[in-house]
Amino acid sequence: MKVLLVNGSPNEKGCTYTALEVVAKALGSNGIETEIFQLGRKPLSGCVACRKCMELGHCVLSDRVNDLLLIAKDIDGFVFGSPVHYASAGGAITSFMDRLFFADLLSGRRSFYLKPAAAVVSARRAGTTAAFDQLNKYFTISEMPVISSSYWNMVHGSAPEDVNKDLEGLQIMRTLGRNMAWFLKCKEAGIKAGVVFPEREERIRTNFIR
Repeated sequence: MKVLLVNGSPNEKGCTYTALEVVAKALGSNGIETEIFQLGRKPLSGCVACRKCMELGHCVLSDRVNDLLLIAKDIDGFVFGSPVHYASAGGAITSFMDRLFFADLLSGRRSFYLKPAAAVVSARRAGTTAAFDQLNKYFTISEMPVISSSYWNMVHGSAPEDVNKDLEGLQIMRTLGRNMAWFLKCKEAGIKAGVVFPEREERIRTNFIR
């Protein structure tokens, strides 16, 4: 089993990465393979609403969104990490997740269905809960079980060395990794025991303006 941890910070090994590394180590200690997926510093466009993903099977814009779409089917769980910018998730990961989840939906890939997910946020001081809530909404609209920890998944600090002093934050990350590993093993055991996925209905859309 494998968990992909997405670093939504432009800093390759900054505070967000430091938090994700702790989660990854806890997952690894529990027998789960991990990989950290860096968004990097190249510009990421927001969704242009062209809906080309419906016919192409991927986003019309060529960048890290399609890189993840190509491998998402083979990943068992996801952790998305972001720094806090103006009390919300960073612009790059917001654009990234808008397009990633929209392209997956319209293309019919269903790469995220019933796969566990978690959000991790990093801030110097405040805005963490707003950013945390924002990221979790991608999971709950995609039928992904949200993995929790002993507190909201956040760390504090202006630099990695500060994060390493946030003992409670580090414990939250370790607990998150162990909880995700436990869920993945339970899911695997259930499938092996013959527990089938829930019955799915044809989607109903009700518009509020007629």
